[in-house]
Amino acid sequence: MIKNVYIGADPELFLEKDGKIVSAEGIIGGTKEKPKSIDFEGHYIQEDNVMVEFNIPPCNKKEHFISSINYVKDYLDVLVKLKGFNLNYSASGELDPTQLTTDQSKVFGCDPDFNVYLKDINEPPKNVGNLRCCGGHIHVGYDNPDQDVSEKLIYAMDITLGLDSILLDSDTKRRTMYGKAGSFRFKDYGIEYRTLSNFWIKNDKTIGWVYDRTLKAIDLVNTGKIDSLIETYSKQVRDIIDYNDVNGSIELLLKIENEVKIKEKK
Repeated sequence: MIKNVYIGADPELFLEKDGKIVSAEGIIGGTKEKPKSIDFEGHYIQEDNVMVEFNIPPCNKKEHFISSINYVKDYLDVLVKLKGFNLNYSASGELDPTQLTTDQSKVFGCDPDFNVYLKDINEPPKNVGNLRCCGGHIHVGYDNPDQDVSEKLIYAMDITLGLDSILLDSDTKRRTMYGKAGSFRFKDYGIEYRTLSNFWIKNDKTIGWVYDRTLKAIDLVNTGKIDSLIETYSKQVRDIIDYNDVNGSIELLLKIENEVKIKEKK
């Protein structure tokens, strides 16, 4: 059972100048090991590869989640404009080779992530060239995290968030490198769901969508409905997300929604 839930996030985004995506290295400050605090509430910024990354405090209310994301976006917008840059919310982008000459620009994550379907570590990206990608990872904390429960939550989030993201996220390049179905990390407080790009941080509607659909995934786990969904649809869910199958996503979402409603009536 998942109780006492808190939801957080660590989205990434690009900087641009004169209409071109540029490296954020040396402009934002902060690192993975030592993120830069911007207040006393738990909001942080940092450089990750050539991207800007930010962290919000754990939230147990939708309004807090939305306002926290917007607070850091507004802070960054002012900060980078003062330095002659703009924020760019693309999920992937090609950078000029001159922006990719440092060691930092060649580092792609410090820790491996896992694949709940393979029960193994995801292969790191290869031959990335000048392409860089921005994630929109979701963190879920809950009381007394359990491995089996956490894995079920990842399956559930693929259903409630991953499938829907195929319809909402127009970017397809990131998924060639990152964001495969069931990508996650175990955390001492719960899980980090790593399938989504940053597309959802652009406006209040999609930020709220992430919060609501995360709660829906938790409900699928707590009610036990996820067990039969995993047994019946896990391969289909994985294939739809990994191959960006828009029509398959629409059909399966309707099928699962109807099935869950039928079970609720019984």
